[in-house]
Amino acid sequence: MNDETQSTPKVRTGQGSTRLARSDFEHRYRAQFVDPAFDTAKPEVERLTAIAWEAYADSRKSPHTRKAGPEFADPEHELSVEWLETRAAIQEAQRQFEDRGGKSRILLISASPRTDETCPSEMAKTFRVTTHLRECIEKESGFDVDFLDLSQINSEYGRQIHPCKGCVSTAMPLCHWPCSCYPNHYMGQIHDWMNELYPRWVAAHGVMIVTPVHWYQAPSVLKLMMDRLVCADGGNPDPTSTHGKEAAEAKEIELKGWDFPRHLKGRLFSIITHGDSAGTESLRRNLHDWLTDMERVPAGAAAVLDRYIGYYEPYATSHEALDRDTAFMEEARNAALTLMAAVTEMRKGHQPPGTNLEPPRQK
Repeated sequence: MNDETQSTPKVRTGQGSTRLARSDFEHRYRAQFVDPAFDTAKPEVERLTAIAWEAYADSRKSPHTRKAGPEFADPEHELSVEWLETRAAIQEAQRQFEDRGGKSRILLISASPRTDETCPSEMAKTFRVTTHLRECIEKESGFDVDFLDLSQINSEYGRQIHPCKGCVSTAMPLCHWPCSCYPNHYMGQIHDWMNELYPRWVAAHGVMIVTPVHWYQAPSVLKLMMDRLVCADGGNPDPTSTHGKEAAEAKEIELKGWDFPRHLKGRLFSIITHGDSAGTESLRRNLHDWLTDMERVPAGAAAVLDRYIGYYEPYATSHEALDRDTAFMEEARNAALTLMAAVTEMRKGHQPPGTNLEPPRQK
């Protein structure tokens, strides 16, 4: 490493401010009360709007904090109580993962945004497949299924996954585990589902993702979760070391040597991608690469597959095409059985070749 790279790089700024004038802020804030039913509460709405403006003007991201305590690099640094609660849930999930006496857990993910409760007015084929797989897994003794339906982002009030802000590209230690970017109360960036999802990923011995293809890519609901899992792959478990989001401090720490802790390392996975005309192979490869980059382990060849349902047939009859494709449903079942078998072997202590080798590159 030369002298230039050893010195702390300059923190580049200058994109410009996005702060709103009070009138613009109030206009946006009041939009949530547009229903005429709120007209009788106009004085109360005005009072809430004034309070919200004050929080925004003062940038009160985390209104409830406490001192970090002796287990952190800076015990006096104030940490968000909400972040500490998520951290505690992750620690409990890790204990569950390591408990050899407990049942094996499969996180089964239905990654379609479609649901008959919203605009599509019809359930997703992905949901049908995952429901079948859930029933298959639940029949096996010694296994619990944690079913995650990402369509709830569209169908359930207040259910959100906020986008990743890209802290890792400033420096890896600026990306905290779990993510500390949300909630951001003064910006109204609340109801972030990831605080519940991080522990579910940690507790699972195996994850099975069933997803459709949307424009050659992962559906937006899945991609939101994927991006927010970046902190599980090298993220900093101690926000006090960077005193929150101090970019220069994070750069210094990374350049001194960062060990890129893999918080989900060694857990197994299965992937099923499906489509109607194109893109299943590339999405399957992308998801496989993403998971293996986090040092997760594919359960086996039968556990990773891509298929077409009703190839170039009308959308209107796609569910009928799935009804006919009994071979696909059997392949999906085999993928689940393969994942379960691999999880059983992993929990017996069997690890894939190369697990104990020291990687030459940390990133």
